[in-house]
Formats: sequence, C-alpha cells, structure tokens
Amino acid sequence: MDTDTRAASTRTARFGFAFIGVLLIAVNLRVSFVSVGPVLDNISSDLELTSAAAGFLTGLPLIAFAVFSPVAPAFASRVGLDRALWFSLLILAAGIILRSLPIPGLIWVGTALIGTAIAFLNVLVPSLVKRDFPNRVSQVTGSYTATQAAFAALGAAVVVPVAQTSPAGWRLALGIWAGLALIALAVLLPWLRRHAANRPAQRQGEAAYRSPWKSALGWQVTLFMGLQSIAFYVLMAWLPTIEQSRGVSAATAGVHLSVFLLVSVFASLGAGALLHRGSDQRLIAVVTSALTFVTFAGLALAPALTLLWVLAGAVGCGFLIVIALSLFSLRTVNYPQAAALSGMAQSVGYGLGAAGPVLFGALRDLSGDWTLPLLTTAVIMIALCVAAWLAGRNRVIGA
Repeated sequence: MDTDTRAASTRTARFGFAFIGVLLIAVNLRVSFVSVGPVLDNISSDLELTSAAAGFLTGLPLIAFAVFSPVAPAFASRVGLDRALWFSLLILAAGIILRSLPIPGLIWVGTALIGTAIAFLNVLVPSLVKRDFPNRVSQVTGSYTATQAAFAALGAAVVVPVAQTSPAGWRLALGIWAGLALIALAVLLPWLRRHAANRPAQRQGEAAYRSPWKSALGWQVTLFMGLQSIAFYVLMAWLPTIEQSRGVSAATAGVHLSVFLLVSVFASLGAGALLHRGSDQRLIAVVTSALTFVTFAGLALAPALTLLWVLAGAVGCGFLIVIALSLFSLRTVNYPQAAALSGMAQSVGYGLGAAGPVLFGALRDLSGDWTLPLLTTAVIMIALCVAAWLAGRNRVIGA
C-alpha cells in the first residue's frame, strides 16, 4: 500500500470514528430529558409533589440550559474541547443515576446535573462539527439532529412500559438511560487520549476572534435560534391539549404528536442534504420559517385540518433546528468562535423556548380560547421569517 493510499485510509478511519462519536453524543442529548413527561404522574404520586413542583421538575433542565450554556465555551477553552465533551457525558451519567436513587432530594440534584450536562453538550457539539467536519457541517448536523430526535421518540415510547413492568417503576425507567452515556464514555475514551496528546497543536488553531455578543450577525443568529425554539416548545407543550379541547381523543392526539416527531426526524435529514444547495441559507430558512406561520395560523383559523398543520409544523421545525445549529458553524471563523456563538444563541434561545409555552398558556387563560395565543404565535413566526433572512446571509462574524 503506497503512502497516499495509507493516508487516505487513515483520514477515512478518523472521519468515521469522529462521526460515530458525534452520533454517540447525540443519542444522549434528549432522551433523559423527554422521558420524564410520560411518567411524571408516577413521580408526583410517589414523591407527593404538588403540581407546581412537578412543573418545576420538568422545567429545571430548560433553566439549566439557559443558565449554563454561556459557561460551556470557557470550560472547553480551559480543558480542551474533547475533554469537555467527555466530562459532560460523565456528569450526565452521574445525574441520571442520582435522579433514580431512592434517596430524598437526589431527584432534584440529578435533574440539575442532567440539565447542566446537556447544556454543555448542546453548545459544544456544533463546535466539534466545525472542527472535525468543516466541509460537511449541514450533513453531519442533520444526521446528529435526526439521531437525537429518534432516540427521544424511542425513550418516550418505552419509558411507560418499563415503569409498568418493573418493580422499580419509574426509577428504573429513567435510570436505564445512563447506559447510553456510559457506552459513549467507553467508546470515546481512546479518542480522548489521542486528542489529549495533540492538545498543544489544537491550541494553535484557537486564534483570536470577535465575540458574537458584540456582533449584529451573532444576535441575528441568536434571535433565529430563539424564535424557532418557541415554535417547537409551544407545539410540544400545547398541541395535544389544543386537539383534545376540540374533541380529538387523547389517543388520536398522541398519534398526531408521534407523527410530528417522526416527520421531524426525516425533515432534519432532508435539511442536512439541502442546506448547501444554494449560495446561502436564506431561501430554505425563510420557506421553512413560513411553514411555522402556516401551522399556527392554520390551527387558529382552520382547526378541521389539524393533521395538515401538524405535518407543516413537523417539516418546519425539523428543518429549522438543523439550520439553526448549522449556522453556529457557518457564521463563524473557527471552532472556539462556534462554541461562543452556540453558547450565546442556546442560552437566549432556550430562555425564549421556556418562556413561550408559559406565555401561550397565559394568553389562553386571558382570552378563554386558543385563537389569541395561536394568532399571537403566528405573528411571532413572521418575526422568525425576518430573522431567517438576516441570519441566512452568506457572511461570518468579524468579516
């Protein structure tokens, strides 16, 4: 085998292992978080939680996302990107285990650790993609986004049967997801050691960059991230309730939500394939943002076509999250700057994402009907279209 062939084989192997590493991290990004909802009644009954406490338990990870996302870039800069990712997985595994132990108070400690770990992973994975896959950002982002969505749907589907069939109940149903984090830790450990040996060389690539907090483009990407988060989290929180209040059975509403999640997976894969077809991302970002406007306006004005609006929202949200995550790499000059933009955008974005369902519910209480909150959200989606146009332009922060 000649030198060029060996070099090509080495590059292929390195690419393949790095891609597997990204997917292993991706399977841990949602499942431990979303699997709580289906067994929340069991948890509340067992621990005698009030409705407010149960709501805080489900909202605690989102609070952690907003609070700790800006911290992740500094942590990665201090210990190195690969070590930061590995330690975040370790914190995640510890949090999942602690959450499931029958010791008073540990469910809160474990949930806080889970939220912190996922916040770090959410921020740092786009930086990893920027560093290891600079020419395949959208394809890799689409793949890992679809992977995390697929495992989230799997977790939501199996957590109740496990809780019902096991003597340990919800504790085992939530604790089993530590296995995914432990597998990722074991597989990535050799890669971590290899990169640790090359850490000085990595540091040479960490050139100075303009902070996204001081950039108009940084704020445009951040606004895009936040507004698309509102669309997703409002639909996740309220869509089944809206349907049931209009006479749709709980089972049918659940099927519609499953359809939404499944279509989102394929939409994310499609976004990865299409994102680089044009000279920039404006067209695809605006068109898919417009789908979210159609979704909320349709739910308000033509409720008989709910399934159509669910499909439109699924395609829109599936594309938009991939576009948003890809922009962290596409609008930055190097992977430390990508981490900084990711931390900024996800901190603000998850803050807006957490506030969206709350304000939506408040408007429902104020008006006594779903029309006002749905049309208000549709107007917000028009702002998303504007942010999509601005963030989708082909430029980078500091250029």
